[in-house]
Amino acid sequence: MITYPIAKINLGLNVVEHRPDGYHNLETVFYPVPLKDALEVQVMDAGFPSDVDCDLKVTNIAIDGDEQRNLVVRAYQLLKQDFPTLPRIHAHLWKGIPTQAGMGGGSSDCAYMIRLLNDFFSLQLSDEQMIGYATRLGADCAFFIKSTPCYAEGIGEQLQPVEFNLQGWYLGVVRPDIPVPTREAFALITPHYPQKNCRLVVSQPVETWRNELVNDFEQSVFALHPELAQVKQQLYDMGAAYAAMSGSGSALFGLFKEQPVCLSQQFPSMFTFSSLL
Repeated sequence: MITYPIAKINLGLNVVEHRPDGYHNLETVFYPVPLKDALEVQVMDAGFPSDVDCDLKVTNIAIDGDEQRNLVVRAYQLLKQDFPTLPRIHAHLWKGIPTQAGMGGGSSDCAYMIRLLNDFFSLQLSDEQMIGYATRLGADCAFFIKSTPCYAEGIGEQLQPVEFNLQGWYLGVVRPDIPVPTREAFALITPHYPQKNCRLVVSQPVETWRNELVNDFEQSVFALHPELAQVKQQLYDMGAAYAAMSGSGSALFGLFKEQPVCLSQQFPSMFTFSSLL
């Protein structure tokens, strides 16, 4: 069985408060975009010589670290605690969403694994139950259970649907080869409330967003990596009505009325993606 985890962009991202647990409260709008991974699961043959219950293989884009710590495997392990009859499986994850990009690729893989296991093995979990499992694995994992536009608060797990869409707009994504560790990005942030909540801003025409829809990480991350600021400005120079960094970076995106031309040529040696939303 196969599924296709999608990416997200942040439309505004405001770090508003320190939390007693060491995390931060956020305000953001998550918006799903058609940049995808592929995740396939097969039941492991009873005689297959493996000492793990979920044998994960990752291809196309390398992921550092122990594959048994990958969120896909952790999602399987979490469900197996409550559903011990889950069989051993092979999982193949083809990565199309760039890593350390602020586009939620790992969180999406985790949530779509929960969805896939629920469907494949008829676990009969409701959306709310799957959201509960996803929240235990990561702050923005819950968003990808439904993958519909949402306003998020807390650490990203408190979700409210928002009634708007970007149908008819073109998306352009550029991810320079500059990893931005999330811990590093948060360390330089001074929490504050924005002048206007991002949920209110996205209800306005896209053309008005440039001066009001802010990603708080840009100030500190751009100071460390000026090349990212240059990419954002270049997206505006190409005609974007709105451009921003997604999450804590390092992917940047632009929203265009017309399809951006030759994005890969404009940003050589960088990951690029464009699509009609």
